[in-house]
Amino acid sequence: MKLFYSIFILIVCSLNVAAQYSIADTTEYLKEWDIVDVYHWFRGNPLVRNAEDTFSLSRKLHISLVPAAGYTLQTGAAGIIAANAGFYTNKANLSQTKISTVSASLTYSQREQIIIPVLSSIWLKKNRYNIVGDWKFVKYPSYTYGLGGYTTLDDQYTIDYNAIRVHESILREITPNFYLGAGYAFDYFWNIEEDDPPQPQSDFQAYGFSETSLSSGITLHALYDDRLNAINAHRGNFLFITYRNNNSTIGSDNNWQSLQIDARKYIPFPSSSKNTLAFWSYNWLTLDGKPPYLMLPNTGSDPSSNFGRGYIQGRFRSRNILYLETEYRFNLTHNGLFGAVVFGNLQGVSSINTGKLEQLAPGYGFGLRIKLNKFSKTNLCIDYGFGADGSRGFFVNLGEVF
Repeated sequence: MKLFYSIFILIVCSLNVAAQYSIADTTEYLKEWDIVDVYHWFRGNPLVRNAEDTFSLSRKLHISLVPAAGYTLQTGAAGIIAANAGFYTNKANLSQTKISTVSASLTYSQREQIIIPVLSSIWLKKNRYNIVGDWKFVKYPSYTYGLGGYTTLDDQYTIDYNAIRVHESILREITPNFYLGAGYAFDYFWNIEEDDPPQPQSDFQAYGFSETSLSSGITLHALYDDRLNAINAHRGNFLFITYRNNNSTIGSDNNWQSLQIDARKYIPFPSSSKNTLAFWSYNWLTLDGKPPYLMLPNTGSDPSSNFGRGYIQGRFRSRNILYLETEYRFNLTHNGLFGAVVFGNLQGVSSINTGKLEQLAPGYGFGLRIKLNKFSKTNLCIDYGFGADGSRGFFVNLGEVF
């Protein structure tokens, strides 16, 4: 979720959140500062945390539980209780196994939305297996704008629904940094209602309105990831491909297939600096069949709900969406406490009937970075994005957008 945490809550969160790094990474950042170092500086001992955090790696379980306040274009004002647990499955040799994480939260917004996600990434001994989970419950009045690339902001109206998502996958290392795997994806929507839809007929009604929808499918995955830090990569490559085959024989309302391709590249620029030129391509294609309306590719529909800065989540929806973004990240202070970014992106939206590209929607903007945890390189990311036709707004993340 893109929740706008208050500065006070972010300080508390950075004091408690599980650090996601290996022992080999710690010395690189001892000269850097983060929010917690600022806290210790005010107390007269700015170096105490370096020793504390290095020692804390040996702890079996890192748990945090924090309340927060937030704001997004999609939710309005919101309150959240977030929990995070980090642990090593191979405590005897921390340098050979990535840290496993389980995170969950409960959000209630001024628009009476309830959002409960549970995300997990479990790394087994020597990173031979990665077990990935994405579970979510939502009661979610949200905006929709119709189908295809030629909708406008004036087409906005509200859809209310409940939904549950259960996605689980296991991936096996084939060669260093390359994994293959399979899983199962279940998405169920019920109590779907339109609030004051366009007349005489909404795009949802024309597409095939239903008060419920069930999608059940087997997934196949290929992953290549040589990044040293997935939270805030400085160099490296990431490619994650997911094929999903929904079939009525395992409970799906209808048969349909999709393909998601998530590709990222990070380049130090200049090469001797800590600045990063980052590229991201996220493409969601309907290969065959007819997905339910609420399962169609749409703006911000990546697992982290991040693509499309400059536009509200769900702004564009169609059979296929292609996305390309580039971002330049640079420090504002020598100690790394403050940084900034500039970014530009482009969404390609297909025709709902033919699946062919019919519209390009550009976005651009800038943002501020505040270092919350120098060991995990976790930043508070506050961005302001602009899109076409007057679309604009704040987009805030805990951790980099990609």
